[in-house]
Amino acid sequence: MSKPELAPEVDHFYSQVIDENARLAMSADGRLELLRTQELLRRFLPSPPARILDVGGGPGAHARWLVADGYQVELIDPVARHVDQAAAVCPATIGDARRLTAADASYDVVQLLGPLYHLPDPDDRKKALTEAHRVVRPGGLVAAAAINRYSSIFEHVTYAHLHKERIEASISTILSTAVHDGKRGFTLAYFHRAEELVEEMRSVGLTDVQVFGVEGPAWSLLKAVEQQSEEGPSDDMFASVLTAARLAEPYPELLAASSHFLAVGRAPEDGAAC
Repeated sequence: MSKPELAPEVDHFYSQVIDENARLAMSADGRLELLRTQELLRRFLPSPPARILDVGGGPGAHARWLVADGYQVELIDPVARHVDQAAAVCPATIGDARRLTAADASYDVVQLLGPLYHLPDPDDRKKALTEAHRVVRPGGLVAAAAINRYSSIFEHVTYAHLHKERIEASISTILSTAVHDGKRGFTLAYFHRAEELVEEMRSVGLTDVQVFGVEGPAWSLLKAVEQQSEEGPSDDMFASVLTAARLAEPYPELLAASSHFLAVGRAPEDGAAC
């Protein structure tokens, strides 16, 4: 297939700046994100050995545990470095979330646990979700992750520098535009509101859409302790933050305090109304 249309700053960030293969294991909030994503997805996944297409699956952080659970996982990603790393976990190829090569209704589950982060154009996000809907079987599961619009406020307080003029201006721009231009720090990114993510899922015909706060309302406390103390967070603090995430689930007003969202929806059964 043709080379994916990937913003150069995104390719540079994941190819040369950060090792995404280690991100979910190196920090307390990363471990929290991984654990919560696992427990949320496991509520909705069909039984193994269902077929899962991991779209934008990076170096295989989620494919790894899915394979261990007994699923048949195939991964695509636009970053060559990621595909090379993921090939040790499952079949992995270069691909673009907006132009999948898979046949219609060929997977039981399609997950996009990264592509929506880096598609600031709403038409591109719709293409990615439309493609996910196309290749999942009727009644199958589509799961999509997004970055919370307000996560940068919480994150940059943990570094104790939000009050600095340049940082404050940068975060203010994210809040007002929902986009980070990728010129400093993090790469080109889009920041969702929870209700916006739900509407995007529904707009492509997915049904029974639900959205969850992945890390919950206390994740930034965990990160602050890790950033501001030599000892780092205790096991008891990690467990308390995890409990807070679980307790917060029934309360949509707490979604805006999480770092990431996970939305799940289903392709209508044959003949069902969208």
